[in-house]
Amino acid sequence: MVDAHQTFVIVGGGLAGAKAAETLRSEGFTGRVILICDERDHPYERPPLSKGYLLGKEERDSVFVHEPAWYAQAQIELHLGQPAVHLDPEAKTVRLGDGTLIVYDRLLLATGAEPRRLDVPGTGLAGVHHLRRLAHAERLRGVLASLGRDNGHLVIAGAGWIGLEVAAAARTYGAEVTIVEAAPTPLHGVLGPELGGLFADLHREHGVRFHFGARLTEIVGQDGMVLAVRTDDGEEHPAHDVLAAIGAAPRTALADQAGLDLVDRAAGGGIAVDSALRTSDPYIYAAGDVAAAPLSLSESTPLQDTRLRVEHWANALNGGPAAARAMLGQDVSYDRIPYFFSDQYDVGLEYSGYAPPGSYAQVVCRGDVAKREFIAFWLGADGRLLAGMNVNVWDVVEPIQQLIRSGAPLTPGALADPEVPLAALLP
Repeated sequence: MVDAHQTFVIVGGGLAGAKAAETLRSEGFTGRVILICDERDHPYERPPLSKGYLLGKEERDSVFVHEPAWYAQAQIELHLGQPAVHLDPEAKTVRLGDGTLIVYDRLLLATGAEPRRLDVPGTGLAGVHHLRRLAHAERLRGVLASLGRDNGHLVIAGAGWIGLEVAAAARTYGAEVTIVEAAPTPLHGVLGPELGGLFADLHREHGVRFHFGARLTEIVGQDGMVLAVRTDDGEEHPAHDVLAAIGAAPRTALADQAGLDLVDRAAGGGIAVDSALRTSDPYIYAAGDVAAAPLSLSESTPLQDTRLRVEHWANALNGGPAAARAMLGQDVSYDRIPYFFSDQYDVGLEYSGYAPPGSYAQVVCRGDVAKREFIAFWLGADGRLLAGMNVNVWDVVEPIQQLIRSGAPLTPGALADPEVPLAALLP
């Protein structure tokens, strides 16, 4: 039972934490709600940092989840710029960096992830960047504009979603861009070789240069400034700035110190949670980028028992409220199918499901791949749909996700035929 004398604490000032606080109030919780944010900015959304805000199309205020005044109106106690440094599950306390000790009845860890760092000489130079926080985007936005004016060179380490979105923004500003990627195609670990090449072609058409099958080994500089980068195959590329876009690591230090169960790093890491987003401690929950939850697909897929950590906006948007309801004692089963979206130049896409390389038997496309107006379907060996991606085709996410959930065997011919409505393939 939850009553007005209880204190619910949320550690993490991102979208998941802010939406959890909002949900606690909208569900009628009248106790104390304390939101701990290690950044000085109010909670904000991250997609604009590599999209609209980075491109200068959105104002700074547009990224915030709520207006600053909302927190006082909702009686949410904010601790901005104060990291949580110690968690004691037995005493049910959280200690902040300034020594403040907070006692909780329920705790939500929404600590998110942090960018992985390049472990090469030269990372301390002024022109080396990461993109995870609003302050990073503010700085990078000015850098891209300057590179565009001066015909400067940006080298990006990593051809994942962040690397490609920043590359598109940089080319829009007019900067020269080279992407260094160890895999043979962009997004190789997400889309596989079948569709990774499509994004290589897209970016090449806009002037991006790729250097595949190589890793950065050194960032060369002089007087504190970047001059070039070197790769492990002996190549050297001119650079005025470097972006490390080699992925993100879950911020699990607090959970680890407290003895909560974690997922092995080789399997993606994160805090292990059940379908109610509850950790191994019954009074502690986790949501957003840091939580590794049971994967929700059809019951018959061999991936069904996988714990998956999803680093995307929709997971934070939906996971925070789900955790809040579970903290209130409601019957919660977080069964959202993984979903994300991306915008690059004139290409917009949405991806639903989970189909890592090796898990699927074939990729079937419906539509015009050459014009980048199509839907791709990743099918398992048994014909069941594992994932679908719509590229410049809209209003199809719901039937794609329904097909994934159904677990129904599908024929490639029917999937590829645009005359067959997706809804007609449902059992």
